[in-house]
Amino acid sequence: MIRQLRSLTLTIVGSCAAVIASAIMILLFWAPSNWVRSVLVSYCRFALWAGDFFCGMKVVVEGQENIPDTPSVIMIKHTTMLETYGHVPMFPRTAWVVKRELLQVPVIGWAIGLVLNPIAINRGKGRSAVKQVIEQGKQRLADGIWVTIFPEGTRVPFGETRKYGISGAALAHAAGVQIVPVAHNASDFWRRRKFSMRPGTVRFCIGPPIDASAQSPKETNLIVQAWIEGKMAEISSAYK
Repeated sequence: MIRQLRSLTLTIVGSCAAVIASAIMILLFWAPSNWVRSVLVSYCRFALWAGDFFCGMKVVVEGQENIPDTPSVIMIKHTTMLETYGHVPMFPRTAWVVKRELLQVPVIGWAIGLVLNPIAINRGKGRSAVKQVIEQGKQRLADGIWVTIFPEGTRVPFGETRKYGISGAALAHAAGVQIVPVAHNASDFWRRRKFSMRPGTVRFCIGPPIDASAQSPKETNLIVQAWIEGKMAEISSAYK
């Protein structure tokens, strides 16, 4: 019961903070991008702190030395909400690849669409969506903005793996940039569709950059998936 109350408190506090931060970012639509990013990063750091304070989910980052100096494509395992905001303070400015329906969510979705410059795709469009990621992603990277992709397309249930989409590898290949793979064990403590956050140490593991120009996008995708899923087997109880 105590765990559920703590989880409820975290959900309420986190949701309120997200709405407030989104409203501030919308009001700052005219401001320099670094002002908006500072609001976003502050919210993400607060959300991570709140997860530790209310539910005992402490986040540690491993492999920060692997982050390149040049804009790259980030590919992250997607199992909870935590990684969507948790990775933001770890990397330079990023643009998310998101489903376009997210932009219709009041306040939060509006902020993402208006000021965070995402790549909003229709996931049902297949090749057309991949082409959009490549075209818009190349522009973001050329502007010095990293691109974040959740390769499985949606949050996957605890312990499961889905086919990795090709768009991240195709973008990196077309843009001539590296891919930074990221694995984490957040779902050990925050289960998908479960309202009970457990205390523990969430490990964010940033892998060595992968050269997307050394092989085809399909082969690169397999390399990325092998690293992420291999690391998941190492750090998460569900994948052992």
